[in-house]
Amino acid sequence: MTTKNQQEIQIPECGYTLNTIYFYLTEGCNLKCRHCWIAPKFQSEDAEWPSLDFELFKDIVRQGKALGMRSVKLTGGEPLIHPDIDKILDYICEQDLQVTVETNGLKCTPEIAEKIAKGKNPFVSISLDGSEAAEHEWVRGVEGCFEAALEGVRNLVKVGIRPQLIMSVMKRNAHQLESIVRLAEKENVESVKYNLVTPTARGEQMHEQGETLSIEELVKLGEWVENTLQPSTKIRLQYSHPNAFKPLSKMFSRPQGKCGIFGIIGVLGSGKYALCGIGETVQKLVFGHAGTDKLADIWNNNKILHDIREGLPKKLNGICGDCLLKEECLGSCIAMNYYTHHDLFAPYWYCAEAAKAGIFPKTRIRPGSQYEKVI
Repeated sequence: MTTKNQQEIQIPECGYTLNTIYFYLTEGCNLKCRHCWIAPKFQSEDAEWPSLDFELFKDIVRQGKALGMRSVKLTGGEPLIHPDIDKILDYICEQDLQVTVETNGLKCTPEIAEKIAKGKNPFVSISLDGSEAAEHEWVRGVEGCFEAALEGVRNLVKVGIRPQLIMSVMKRNAHQLESIVRLAEKENVESVKYNLVTPTARGEQMHEQGETLSIEELVKLGEWVENTLQPSTKIRLQYSHPNAFKPLSKMFSRPQGKCGIFGIIGVLGSGKYALCGIGETVQKLVFGHAGTDKLADIWNNNKILHDIREGLPKKLNGICGDCLLKEECLGSCIAMNYYTHHDLFAPYWYCAEAAKAGIFPKTRIRPGSQYEKVI
């Protein structure tokens, strides 16, 4: 017997269950982050940008559940500035869906924290780009946002949610990788994730302006985090380099870094379906609109999704095509690979730069590969 929140789930025609919908709820954001790969418009008291209609949100969720969806991710823009965020959180709870929230924390009030806590297995990440206000606010572009983010963290901890802190690593804040762990310990968070600034949208400009770390510096930092910093703390640390650069013991004991493309789809603040948030900057990766197109039709019949399912991982090219871990990694991030090369199966930027510099791990390269001679 099924409950009112359960449905009979059949495997979709395409053969792939839709696991999660990523809702990019708002076209605006209340911060001006210099590295953002989505590059939303700045939202303030003087300027408000469109957001996903609540009734349309509910309809998408209903359609998603029929395709097997069991969780949603709320992101942005900034999800907590959505005018109906209270209703959205209540509806997710009513539908018995697992919820992940990616937020800058500024609007994570005690009331919002309580609503999130009522959800099923909630997971929340809050962006914090340094252990001091100067570094964080230089990255995020709004004065006072450091203390506001910490207050959001504390509101979550008070209701029993230990959030993850996400730090975007660049030249300006690389010296604070350890100090943010000590701050995380003090604030009783669950984990710290180090995101590497990608050459996408605003991040592309940072790469061009020399504000990001070199591939040699990034690889060394990753080794230091895995081998030195992690043993110094009980907090889980996640350094977002590809699987080929991770110790095998860590990769298989706590799988990370695999593109979830076979089981996700994105919904933008405009109501458009897309591969993910990359649809904000790459129109070819927009698949239709929720107001006019049925989710099942897109999920089962969209050509780009079909090509990805048929092509991964065997069609990956460059160093990713010759990597022994391509079955686990799936190219790391198809969206960013396409942004850079206009090719769904292009190599991930980090791996390509490492191979070019001769520092891609030799033990992860297919025997007989042309890259064996270079590295």
